[in-house]
Order: sequence, then structure tokens, then C-alpha cells
Amino acid sequence: MIVQECSRRTGSRVERNKSYLTDLFVGEFPGHGIIVNHTGQTVPSPGDFTIGDRPEEDWVAHYVDQYEARVRYHDALEDESVPFVNLNTNTGVFAAAFGCPLHTYDAATNAAARPIVTTAAEADALRAPTLSAPTLRRVMRMAELLREELGPDAPISVPDIQSPFDIAALIWNKEEFFMALVLEPDAVKRLVRKTTDLLTEFLKEFMTRIGNVNLCHCPNAWAPNELGMWLSEDEAGSISSEMFEEFCLPSLIELSETFGGMFVHCCANADHQYDSFLKIPNLRGLNRVFTSHPRNTIEKFGSIVHIPAWMGEEDCCRLLDMARPESRFLFNMNGCEIPEARELVGRMKERMAVGGRGSRRATGSGSGMESADAQGR
Repeated sequence: MIVQECSRRTGSRVERNKSYLTDLFVGEFPGHGIIVNHTGQTVPSPGDFTIGDRPEEDWVAHYVDQYEARVRYHDALEDESVPFVNLNTNTGVFAAAFGCPLHTYDAATNAAARPIVTTAAEADALRAPTLSAPTLRRVMRMAELLREELGPDAPISVPDIQSPFDIAALIWNKEEFFMALVLEPDAVKRLVRKTTDLLTEFLKEFMTRIGNVNLCHCPNAWAPNELGMWLSEDEAGSISSEMFEEFCLPSLIELSETFGGMFVHCCANADHQYDSFLKIPNLRGLNRVFTSHPRNTIEKFGSIVHIPAWMGEEDCCRLLDMARPESRFLFNMNGCEIPEARELVGRMKERMAVGGRGSRRATGSGSGMESADAQGR
């Protein structure tokens, strides 16, 4: 395969990038990093492989093609990417394991889980699912087929990982769920216990059976498994800090302790939860979709790595203007054609060399960029 030729050329670079990212997350600061996302492909996807009974083999060519395209793309760049098989899914795969139907839309968007619980009694009556639940079985089978096809060196990512509380909020109809936080708090905690157990069991089994795993589901990044799991914590924006610490924080602490650390994605209006986020042991990285001025986030999280995504070059440079002496960034940039991507990487590396704490590896070519307005957006 073409990917094998590229892999021989880029093998040392991938190992270098793995070492670099490990240092960025837990070691001596090596300089800010940049990843340019690539989603190009020539084999179209047959759709959502977690839904229906079509054989998983039908998706193998699509995911192999997508992975090979990533390898070729990053073979041409000098960013900090570690190419992996992106097996990310809709957000409902774990809720579906509890029996929630997955609803598909006419528009080009991901499927969504429909709730099946409206009362505490119904929540308590839910049996804890096993890994043989259809969506989880299909994810595991898909990953195993790709491991057979690509061999041991290709990292394979996990499906979408919502937090235990967020999974519970998909299972239990939202209006009644938020009322239950006050009226039936113990029932909510019992459901969160079930979702925590399922998530823990799945991740352990996935790592055991698949081997070379990328635990990052969002955004497109990589970290060694021993640094912990990644999850989305989005319902945090809908509740108070007191409720967050009662219903969410215990499972986050447990998962971080179980897996050796945690990386959090949050796209909610959740700045009021920052002090609680900082109570998660070994919090390694934060992918924050900013809903307010980012300066507070940068100042609050110190040397915890910020992983900005879905932002343009100008906004990323503004974040660099706000950097504290201890700040660490791993910029997740939107993909573009290779010549443009090379120039983007070059400009960002030059900019990182003069902004924040700089980058020892800022050697790319490009025109550079003037310092953006330090007041941010």
C-alpha cells in the first residue's frame, strides 16, 4: 500500500511527534504545537456504521482510504500530527447500548439518541448493558477489522466518548432529567453509576483487544494512552457548580484515576465550572469551544495544554498574544490543500517563535504574521 511507503519515510517523524506531544502534555515545555486536520478521501463512506445490520466489512475500504490519505498528507507537512484511523461516531453509541433508539436526519448530520427514561423508576429499571449491545459490538468489530487490515502500527481511535453524566442526560428526557437533579438526585446518581461502569468496561476492553489505540475522540489529536482518557463534558453549561460537583465531578475523578489522567472537550457556556474542572486529578488538556472571552480560560488553567480547534489562523494568533509564561498550546487547524497547509504551518511556527514562550522547532517557511490585537476577540 502507498501508506507503507509513506510510513517508512515518516516513521521517525511520527516517533518524534509522539515524543514531542508527550513532553507538551507532561514534560518539559518543548514549544507550542500545531496539527493540521485532514479529512480528504476518495472512497465515500457508506454511512453510519453503528446503525443497522449491514456488515461492518462494507466500511473497511472507506476507513483504510481515509487513514492512507492522512498519512500521505502529513508526510508532506512539518506539523505535530500522529496519523490515526478516525473511528469517531455519533454521540449516542453508549446511550443506544441502554436501549435508546438512534434517530437519523434527512440533513447531513450525525444521528442522535432519543431518550427512553422519564422517571426515576424507569431509570432504576434500566439494566446495565454489556459490551454485546449492538452499537458497542459494531464499534469493536469495526476496529478489529481495521487492525487486521492495517497491521499493528496504525493507531485506531475510540468512538465518541461523552461523560457519564452526559450519557445519562441522553438516556433520560432532558426536561425531567434536570428536574430530577433536585427531586430525585439519588436516582440520577445511580444512572450515572451505570454509565460510568459501562464506559470504563468498554475502554479497558477496547485497549486490550485493539492494542495501538488513540483515546482522543475530539478534536483530532493524539496522546499516549498512559496519560489518560478523553471525553466531552457539555452538560456542565446547564447546571450550577454545586450540582456539577455533586453529579459530575465524582465520575470524572474516578475515570481520571482509573485511566491515569483526563483530557476534556467542552463546547458549553461553562466558564463557571473552571474551578471544578481543576479538581480533576491529572487534567492534561482542554479543548474549549469559547463562548466568552478566552483570556480567563488561558489564565485559569496555567500549564494545562489548551487545544483550540475550529478556529482560524488570526484567532489562534490572538490566543498566543494572551499567553501566560506557563501557557501551552496545541493548535488544531482546519485542513487545506498541501501547498496552503505548508505555508500555514510555516507561518504559525514563526508566530509561535515570537509569541508566548516560543517554539524551539519553529523552522517552517512562510511570511510570518504580525502580532494580533492583545485584547482578543
